Amino acid sequence: MQLLLNQTSPYARAARVTALEAGFGERLELLRSDPWNEDAQLLAANPANKVPVLITDEGTALSETLLICVHLHQLAGGSPLTAERLQLAGLGQGLIDAAFGTVIARKHGGAAQDETVLGARRLAAIDRLLARLEETAALDAEDLDFGHYLVAVGLDYLSFRLPEIDWSARARLVAFHQRLLARPSFAATSFQ
Repeated sequence: MQLLLNQTSPYARAARVTALEAGFGERLELLRSDPWNEDAQLLAANPANKVPVLITDEGTALSETLLICVHLHQLAGGSPLTAERLQLAGLGQGLIDAAFGTVIARKHGGAAQDETVLGARRLAAIDRLLARLEETAALDAEDLDFGHYLVAVGLDYLSFRLPEIDWSARARLVAFHQRLLARPSFAATSFQ
């Protein structure tokens, strides 16, 4: 299997953590790609020009982080995907989407983007998602899967790219985040 990714994409990190946690580390060839520079290899695998892309052993290119994570989870024989597990994955994906959208908007339009309707919606979504995640019992599960990894990557991405969004008063999220960051898969994929 091959994974097209870049170092600072939270989407690619979530897919990579899922692959490592599912036991595919030895089989996974990492291919660095730059979606901002019309990378020919990435465009051939994903016309949307986004990372990550998982190329299966059969040569099928899977894009979109949640689909990649579900595929890896099932390939590894993971636990059944209950509504609760999928809900957690959706919350984690939503946190990543809102944070990433904020970062990209600021990169291309400056901090004033936060004052636009879309910017305000993204920031409000981050706040609501943090509040909901703080109340989510699924974070305490011992049987972890890609939903947990998406949430932890989202939290770590906030700390990495949006440190002014202070979620340190959310004790359950802090404990969850610290627990997952201690895992080898998170250490191997840290944002730099």
